[in-house]
Amino acid sequence: MPAVVATGTVDAERPSAPPARLRRRLPWRTALAAAGGLAMFLAFPGHDVWALAVLGPAALTVAVHGQRVRGGLWLGLVLGLVFFVPLLSWTGIYVGAFPWLALAVAETLYLALLGGAAAAVSRLPGWPVWTAALWVAQEALRGRWPLGGFPWGRLGFSQAEGPFTAFAAYGGVPLVSFAVALTGTLLAAAVLTLGRGRRGRRPAALAAVTALALPLLGTAVALPLAGSSLTEGGPTRTVAVVQGNVPRAGLDFNAQRRAVLDNHAGQTVELADAVARGEAEQPDMVIWPENSSDIDPYSNPDAARVISRAAAAIGAPILVGAVVDGPGEKISNTGIVWDPVTGPGETYVKRHPVPLAEYVPARSFFRFFSPLVDRVTDFAHGTQDGNLTIAGANVGDVICFEVAYDGLVGDVVDGGAGMIVVQTNNATFGYTDETEQQLAMSRLRAVEFGRTVLVAATSGISAVVAPDGTLVQRSELFTADTFVEEIAQRDSRTVAERLDAAPEWLLTALGVGAVLAVAVRRRLAAR
Repeated sequence: MPAVVATGTVDAERPSAPPARLRRRLPWRTALAAAGGLAMFLAFPGHDVWALAVLGPAALTVAVHGQRVRGGLWLGLVLGLVFFVPLLSWTGIYVGAFPWLALAVAETLYLALLGGAAAAVSRLPGWPVWTAALWVAQEALRGRWPLGGFPWGRLGFSQAEGPFTAFAAYGGVPLVSFAVALTGTLLAAAVLTLGRGRRGRRPAALAAVTALALPLLGTAVALPLAGSSLTEGGPTRTVAVVQGNVPRAGLDFNAQRRAVLDNHAGQTVELADAVARGEAEQPDMVIWPENSSDIDPYSNPDAARVISRAAAAIGAPILVGAVVDGPGEKISNTGIVWDPVTGPGETYVKRHPVPLAEYVPARSFFRFFSPLVDRVTDFAHGTQDGNLTIAGANVGDVICFEVAYDGLVGDVVDGGAGMIVVQTNNATFGYTDETEQQLAMSRLRAVEFGRTVLVAATSGISAVVAPDGTLVQRSELFTADTFVEEIAQRDSRTVAERLDAAPEWLLTALGVGAVLAVAVRRRLAAR
């Protein structure tokens, strides 16, 4: 990579700019970082200009190039605030600005660290590669710590469509993020080297050509994946996805819990009537969403009867999303396989409840900031993977935000799931971009694991996603709907599944190793 090496060598010989000169440069660098954050926001679902995602890494890279670490921290902070504040605005739609802004600032701190690290490695030979790897490293950390992390806003999740999507089948979401980031850093290298006059033209051209080659490579590796049919790759099951809708949006969507349950049962009975008239195919299984029964059907006979009647009417087991009392004073977000003859059977309890939404760590501390934490009843953490046997098929169940976590989805596929089900409830986020952003994650998962993904939502968006990431069916927000599709139960393994987390750890090691190399070099120079 001659352009990269040449850029790093010239910068290594250049003396640091004096503080006054840095101050003069800071305003335009700050504006550039802010523009990069805005470009990233517009790339995500809700605006869907996926090509703009590369401009975030490009803008930050140009802004921090040759700067000190503290300058990079500031520029990363600016980019992060402009990106995360609007991206996560749906988190405050019903609970106010403080939780939303607190989460946005917390996520931004990771991008501030990224800016500082990118500034540090900007004088190393090969810096575009190390900087792109650092994007993966910060996403890996942000998705795991603290409290299990919050991986929303990863670069890869902006690429449900476009030439970078196919990289998910070969290295998961981390490889998609790396490809987007590397395209951006190479464009930055082209801009920076072109500014050096005649001697920079050739390296700039090479960096630009390499940047353009990445999306072309993505298009090429997508060819074997394109057109993957729902019915190809294994024995099929006919699956119905039911979206029953809710009485109203907001935090109190389930105040009429019986109405929500009745909506889903009624929609299922309507499907049974359509089957009887020959207007719909008889399903082998029916998928209801998360919170379709917020009345515990184990302790409430009335709720159990409603579910049993719906299952008997359709003549197929229903995967019910229920809130179940226990263990102890906690409650459990549970998927229950409800057989039309034998009733409740296998269950999956959500393994990753959302901190401050489904449980409150250090409740007395967070109560100081918002009394709303006392409205939260702690959910239990499940301990078993979401592999459920329904109508003789191994179905991989993940609940709501769990689709954002690589390991939770990978676990059910490793457990033999022939298709993936995402049970979700987005009623608490109203008419916002949250559900579109979450749907994009499901589309990436379909490509990553070569499986059909079924999204069942209480109020939308429910969807059927083919193994190549295309949308076969989708509902609208706050509209009752039902899909019936024949789905192949696949057992093939993608490269991404075989490699598991190896690409993420390798890329993280490259980024962290570059930072350590800078630290060692500075220490040796000081001696």
